[in-house]
This record gives sequence, C-alpha cells and structure tokens, in this order.
Amino acid sequence: MSRKLLETDGPEWVRKGIITEQQHQQLLALYPEDQHVVGLLPLLGSLLLGLSALSIVAANWQGLPEWLRLLLLLGSMGGAYAGGEYFLARRNESLGIGLIGLGLILFGCGIILTSQMYQLIGYDAPGLLAWALAGTALTYLYRSRTIFVLMAAIGGIVQGYSTGQLGTFSYLTAALTVVGLGYYWWRHPDALLGTVLATGLLWQAGLLIGHLHAKITWFFIPAMLIYAAGDWQTDRSAGRALQTPPLASAFLFTLGLALYGEADTYAGMLRPPFLAYIGALLGVFALSLWGKYRRSRPGSATDWLLLLPGFYLHGGLALAIATLVVLYAYSGTVLWRAHQENNADRVTLGTVLFIVTTMVAYFKLTWAFMDKSLFFLVGGVLLLGLSWYLRRKNAQSLSAKQPE
Repeated sequence: MSRKLLETDGPEWVRKGIITEQQHQQLLALYPEDQHVVGLLPLLGSLLLGLSALSIVAANWQGLPEWLRLLLLLGSMGGAYAGGEYFLARRNESLGIGLIGLGLILFGCGIILTSQMYQLIGYDAPGLLAWALAGTALTYLYRSRTIFVLMAAIGGIVQGYSTGQLGTFSYLTAALTVVGLGYYWWRHPDALLGTVLATGLLWQAGLLIGHLHAKITWFFIPAMLIYAAGDWQTDRSAGRALQTPPLASAFLFTLGLALYGEADTYAGMLRPPFLAYIGALLGVFALSLWGKYRRSRPGSATDWLLLLPGFYLHGGLALAIATLVVLYAYSGTVLWRAHQENNADRVTLGTVLFIVTTMVAYFKLTWAFMDKSLFFLVGGVLLLGLSWYLRRKNAQSLSAKQPE
C-alpha cells in the first residue's frame, strides 16, 4: 500500500463504510509524504557539478602530466566516497548513497583511464573484474537498492566488454552476479530488484550463448533456471518479479516462431541436439514443479506452455498454427488465473497477450490472400471488438467477486 493509494481511494472507502474517517487518518499517518523530489535536488546538483568538472578535465586530459591525472582520479573517487559517508552519517540517505554510487562509477572510470594511460587495453580484464567485485561489496555494505541496480548494470557492461572487445566470457563476473547479487536478493527479496537481477542474468546468459556460438534455444535453459528460482522464493511478489523477464523472453520467442517458423530453414537454426536439450529442459521443469509444489503454487505451471519445443517439428503452416494455439492457451491461462486470484493487473496482462496473439494470427493467416484495404478494415474492427468484449467480461467477472 502507498500514500498515493490512500489519498485517492481512501475517501471512497470511508464513504462505503469500509473504514472510518479516523482510521483513514491513522493510515495516512503511517505513510508520511515522500520527500524523494526534495532529496533528489542536491543529488542532481552534485552530479551536474561533477559532470561539469569531468568535462573540463576530459577536454584537457591529454595535456595533463600523469601524476596529476592519477591525483584527479584518486581525489574525485575518494571525495565521492567521503562525501557519501558524511551525508549518510547525517541521515541524508538519498544524497549519501548517490555519492557512493558516483564513487563506484568513478572507480570504473579510473580503471579504464589508467588502462589507456599505460596502454593496458588488452590486459584490463582483471581491473574490470575488480570493479564488479567492488560493486558487489558495496551492495552488501550499504544494503542499497540503488547500489544493487548499479552493480547489475556494471556486471552487464563488464561482461559485454569482455565478450565484445576481449573475445572472452568472464565467468567470474557472471559468478559475482549470480552468487553475489542473487544471494543478496534471496535474503532481501524485492520485486524491483528481482526484475533487475533477472534482466542482468538474461543479458549475461545471452552473451554466453553468443560467445559459445551455440543454438539460441540453449538460452532458455539458464533463463528457466532463473524462473525456477522464483518458484522457490517465499516472497511471492518478489519471486514473480524474478520470473517476469524469462517469461517475457519466452513469449517473444514463441511469437517469433509463430511468425517465421513456417520456413523450415528458420526452424532448423533453432534445433539443438534433441536428447541433450530435452533432458536439460525437463530437469529444469522438474525443479520448477518441485518449487511450485513446496510453495503451494501449482497453478502457475501453465507458464511452461511457452517452452514447448515446437521448433523440432517440420516447418510449415502447421507449425505456425500449432504455435499460435500454444500462445492462445498461455494467454487464456493467464486470464483464468487472474480471475481466480481477482487480480486486475494480471487480467489486463492476459487481455493484452490475447489481443496480441489474435493480431499475429490474423496477420499470419489472412495477409497473403485478402485485399489489403479490406484486411486493415476487418482487422481493426476485429481487434477493437475483441478488446471491448474482453474488457467487458473482465469488468463483470471482477465486480462479481467484490465483497458485498
């Protein structure tokens, strides 16, 4: 619950007799007005001043002696950390954490600039790893969501540089993200951080698949391992947030298979060795089901519909239609579970997925033979009508489940 919700919906609750006016005021007192905007002003001001100084130094960098360059790098980083500690000691958390984050960024910039000064570009992987290690340590030291997000971004940058410029995959950086940030999130579950963590892990998994030149479908083994971890998390909202990026990637992949899987050459590009892939996928599936059973969430097993390996079938219209059936089944189960949970947000999600699937099916099955003007006319009417119908049914279903 948030203060904004209490301010907007609270008077209606009072009018309906759900709570009294006194209780409304007591609830508002529990959620004091946010001071985020005010707290951000000094942070933004200090960042702008820092960027101004950095731009002046960058413009004259090559003309500065090496000792002065090193002094500037160490001084700016040390000043940022010292300033952060100063403001944290005075309970100005937003500015303090902002300066700590700035110090972490300056640490990475110092590594890169020092490598350039001494022409160590080809040997700076250990330095970048030290940057990721420092970010992990600061995450645990300050227990800050801001530092966590920053570290996830740093891990992605370091891994991208390692694979793109150095031609190697940094397994230590991946381990820091998986073990370091993963363990922190597990002990301090948070919905936003779950999404950030999963996104960062998927990015690194994608880089690993590309580095190994493996079939892209192998990507879904680590992706669904991330999903399975969400099944074991006791905090349902945080676990579901961790599962959202893997499910989004699986849905988009299945959507692409429906659009382009008709060409057998495309489907052939997706087929890893059958026994190895299916065995690995079934192992992750079993782990996920075990977690769902332990946490009493068996209904969400329908998410695995998106992982049906239809690309092993021969390409053609039949494959495209079968994939569309899977998409319809998945979006239908999302709607069904949303109604069971009386969750309006998930009802909206299921409606969007259903409409997107219908749009893809319509384009796929009618584009080739229908007159284009008629195609757009019928398609527009179909989607608008379907949208209206689903919203109406959803509103009726949710209102029927409201307590009298």
